[in-house]
Amino acid sequence: MKLILLTNDDGIYSQGVLALRRELAGLGRIELIAPQVETSGASHTISIDRPLRLRPAYMADELIGHTVNGSPADCVKVGVTQHLNRPPDLLVSGVNLGANVGVNVLYSGTVAAAIEGAMLNVPSMAFSLATRVAPDFAGAARIARRMVEKLWQHPMPPRTMLNINIPPLPEADIRGVRLTRQSLQPYVDGYDMRTDPRGDTYYWIDGKIDLAAEPDDTDVAALRDGYISVTPLSYDMTWHGNWTALEDIKEERENR
Repeated sequence: MKLILLTNDDGIYSQGVLALRRELAGLGRIELIAPQVETSGASHTISIDRPLRLRPAYMADELIGHTVNGSPADCVKVGVTQHLNRPPDLLVSGVNLGANVGVNVLYSGTVAAAIEGAMLNVPSMAFSLATRVAPDFAGAARIARRMVEKLWQHPMPPRTMLNINIPPLPEADIRGVRLTRQSLQPYVDGYDMRTDPRGDTYYWIDGKIDLAAEPDDTDVAALRDGYISVTPLSYDMTWHGNWTALEDIKEERENR
């Protein structure tokens, strides 16, 4: 039987991960290991200054999985190296509330969990639903299952994972699937300045992006146009272009 490790960054009781747990149940043995609280925006943080605790999680007396008092990456590390009796055949992270596209993948705990899986040589996928208003997690989970069944048949290259974003449309209205690249357009960060009941100022971030200026082959454009976006990502952050000035620096040091 296939072993699927399921995690997220919205917390173990979030609607997205529970919908995905129900949908993937027919594909194999599901092990849900997720943060005990919401950790959105955690990126690839890991806990190095406090102990991690793995606790069983229940709903209506049913054991649904285990919580970790840490980040999504912590959950994957503890799950793969300590809790499971063998390496999982697949890691699935999500379904996240809100899109994880463009430069925002650098901040995403959902994506980081899948990247951690890739680092541990586990085929990994991250799923996000691109809305925060009335999300249809059941529909997103059905789409995720179909995509898992298709993509699982094709081995992933080393050091890679798939970042999959679903537009907030009825299933029948989704126009298809696009293989995309990560958008590099920066978000314009704005901050809504507010005052709390004690009269102190605080700030609430609100980033925006120019959708009209987005090239058609990016993850952001796919969602804009009503398509599911599938973006291969890697944890190799090396820039592989030709930077001749660095060659000059290398030569200078070698000639000293």
